[in-house]
Amino acid sequence: MTLIRRTAPVTFRQAFDRLFDESAFRPIARSHGAPARLPVDISSTDEAVTIEAALAGIHPDDVELTVHEDALTIAVKSAAETESTADERTYREVRRSHGSRTLRLPKGLDIDAAVATFENGLLKLSIPRAEEAKPRQIPVTATTEAAAAVVAGEISTEAPQESADEA
Repeated sequence: MTLIRRTAPVTFRQAFDRLFDESAFRPIARSHGAPARLPVDISSTDEAVTIEAALAGIHPDDVELTVHEDALTIAVKSAAETESTADERTYREVRRSHGSRTLRLPKGLDIDAAVATFENGLLKLSIPRAEEAKPRQIPVTATTEAAAAVVAGEISTEAPQESADEA
């Protein structure tokens, strides 16, 4: 007995899509210079927003931070040249890389008080919240306490009287 297995026909589009899904055509992170993506961690507290970006192998002078309206752009540009001579040949290698990532910032941040540090390939940006944007507590007074304050004369319930000069 012979088994025949029938498969659904593959269209040209499916074959073409499958070709580019293979790992040989996927972008690979570069081992030198800027990575293919700039990975970031964002955390937020009542006091500030903190953004950390892993920029391994990047010099701090090659990092540029720009804020325009409510968008933060982290840009990395680096260039390196090496030259070596072996026998009668001179080998020269020039590497240039660049990349950027733009993040939307929440409203109510004090951009002028932002602090950026770079240590061991980790960029850390801390942007404090503006005083107006920080959460505040509103005291709640019980109605019995408010009534006692009125009786004690601490709070006036009467409307202000007009003086004869104002009339």
